[in-house]
Amino acid sequence: MAVLGVVLLAALTAAVAWGSTSIPPGEVWGVVWRRLGGEAPRPGTNDLIVWQLRVPRALLAALVGSGLGIVGTAVQALVRNPLADPYLLGISNGASLGAVTAIVLGLGAGGALGLGLSGAAFAGALATFALVWVIARRGGGFAPLRLVLAGVAIGQFLSGFTSYLVLQTGDEQQTHSVLFWLMGSLSGANWELLAVPAVAVPVALLWLQARARGLNALLMGDETAAGLGIDVTRLRRELFTVTSVLTGVLVAVSGAIAFVALMVPHVCRLLVGGDHRRLLPVSALFGALLMVVVDIVCRTAMDSQELPVGVVTSLIGAPALLYLLDRRLGSGS
Repeated sequence: MAVLGVVLLAALTAAVAWGSTSIPPGEVWGVVWRRLGGEAPRPGTNDLIVWQLRVPRALLAALVGSGLGIVGTAVQALVRNPLADPYLLGISNGASLGAVTAIVLGLGAGGALGLGLSGAAFAGALATFALVWVIARRGGGFAPLRLVLAGVAIGQFLSGFTSYLVLQTGDEQQTHSVLFWLMGSLSGANWELLAVPAVAVPVALLWLQARARGLNALLMGDETAAGLGIDVTRLRRELFTVTSVLTGVLVAVSGAIAFVALMVPHVCRLLVGGDHRRLLPVSALFGALLMVVVDIVCRTAMDSQELPVGVVTSLIGAPALLYLLDRRLGSGS
């Protein structure tokens, strides 16, 4: 973990230093040190670029990647499926529908409802969470299969409705904004936007870390977990709540970013094994590192425009998914 921490710090420095205007790493840390000490920005320097633009964006990329890493790890334990990620529960689709509705209705800057884009996305995620919860709980219990089927069905329905809204949009600029958001973007990063994920991600990590033994037991089956003294239904219910809320927070600030939550746990299991006491913090660090590097690529790969984050993560994630399927088929599992 120490090595990952050092590499992540180097990646964060590179993310702030590299861009249309290159800034030496020493000056980057000089600006950060002065602003943390309460010094006012110096006119005519790179203070504005470093402190107001690039540092918030690099930190948001790290927080979103860290959050997706731990959410993916928890969801795969929740449904006992190594190919699961938060999209399987439909929460991301609900957040996307909320955000697209806000854009189409012109509520992106706050609008009449005072929600704004992030607020609408979070409201959509919570509404979807409640709907999946009610359907999954019908008949009692909290079975993984029922949870997955409810999430997939509702997610597909919401995805179809989102596509319908996009088709109804007559404004070309509005359509571009919707599609860019649906593919994920960190371009709206600022210090105010960091507040909620900066609290939600560490709190969720600490909560999950405290239940690492229960997550290990869930992977051995409900009967074995119950035999070890785990209240399986209660733990699964709490996991669903925490992962759904955290997914809503992440999608609200960055859009729908695919494959990160699926890839990170698998890579980290290769590094530290399947024990969640080590897997969760390593997933948080590796997810943060992956997203910081991906964001650097998105900002610098093309001179004329910025790539959506989801484009790069999909180009990495799709081959990774095919590799995992090939391994599962090869092992006969």
